[in-house]
Amino acid sequence: MTTPLSYDAIVVGARCAGASTAMLLARGGLRVLLVDRGQAGTDTLSTHALMRGGVLQLHRWGVLPEIAAVTPAIRAASFHYADEVVAVPIKPRDGVDGLYAPRRTVLDRSLVQAARAAGAEVAFDVAAVGLIRDAGGRVAGAVLAQGDGTLTRVQARMVIGADGMRSRVASLAGATVVRAGRHASATVYGYWSGLDVEGYHWHYRQGVSAGAIPTNDGQTCLFVAMPSRRFAEELPLGLGALYHRVLSEAAPEHADAVSRARLDQKLRPFAGVPGVLRRAWGPGWALVGDAGCFRDPITAHGITDALRDAELLARAVMRGTEAALAGYEAARDQAALELFELSDAIASFAWDLDRVKELHQALTRQMAKEVDLLRALDLGDLALSA
Repeated sequence: MTTPLSYDAIVVGARCAGASTAMLLARGGLRVLLVDRGQAGTDTLSTHALMRGGVLQLHRWGVLPEIAAVTPAIRAASFHYADEVVAVPIKPRDGVDGLYAPRRTVLDRSLVQAARAAGAEVAFDVAAVGLIRDAGGRVAGAVLAQGDGTLTRVQARMVIGADGMRSRVASLAGATVVRAGRHASATVYGYWSGLDVEGYHWHYRQGVSAGAIPTNDGQTCLFVAMPSRRFAEELPLGLGALYHRVLSEAAPEHADAVSRARLDQKLRPFAGVPGVLRRAWGPGWALVGDAGCFRDPITAHGITDALRDAELLARAVMRGTEAALAGYEAARDQAALELFELSDAIASFAWDLDRVKELHQALTRQMAKEVDLLRALDLGDLALSA
């Protein structure tokens, strides 16, 4: 990692939110340092599924072709309410002819490469361990720790936390929580080869849920979801036994199919964490992605949130005023709050099938508003396109 005296922005976290933000800022002519405490190209817990708004962003930024070349297109989404199936075709619009669910090794790597191509400096195995403040208390840079323990003080006009739901930057900056979720779903998922799955499939039965998401390399991400309390109570009996038990309850057809398929990696659990919406900015700092808004993953909208907010934040940082950053927070909240509450309600599992249908209909309306917001953005003013 080279260390000039200062950057326009330090972005902490090189996953989809941070890499996108760094890419857009660099395309806008800013000097950007993107750091991540992990290693390049590694996998991470993820919902995988991109909704239309997320695919639209990748298309607008010129990043989609690389991802679409190795990721199957999703042409339909099917909602299974017990034995009732509601099929929703994915209609071509705005240059998007399908949805995608890339592994994070594909999505994050493509966005990091795009950030580098735009001129951002990228450094892995580097963690932000402190913030630098000026005499007036404004954040003016970060203390970065390399893997060998070397500490470096790097000045920056803006430090952006894109470091996940347990964001160190948010903690160091003192970002207050403005909305807290009341519920948390627990999830267990695995990657299966040999499953004949076309499109997204979302399954709901009383007290449980499941989903099948085609992803890279001919694999399907097959997950089950349940109240976090049930996960804690039944996990001691074995993760695999819990996974197959809930899968049999939520999606019996998939439970039968996996007996003829192959699990390519170990099952991955997420015990569940209630959602949290934090203040999005302060003097010299801002948050994006899960660092600023983490909502329950049961609605699989987190990546789309991150790609939406990356551009909203990049535009505000480029304008360089507190009014612009306040506008970013307002736009993020307007787009996110209803989705936050709907996700929290679904994560409660305190619904019958009629009620969860209503919640999904409300989600669909909110996602349509989100796409309208993204369609209205003018790429030309900040040179954000490739």
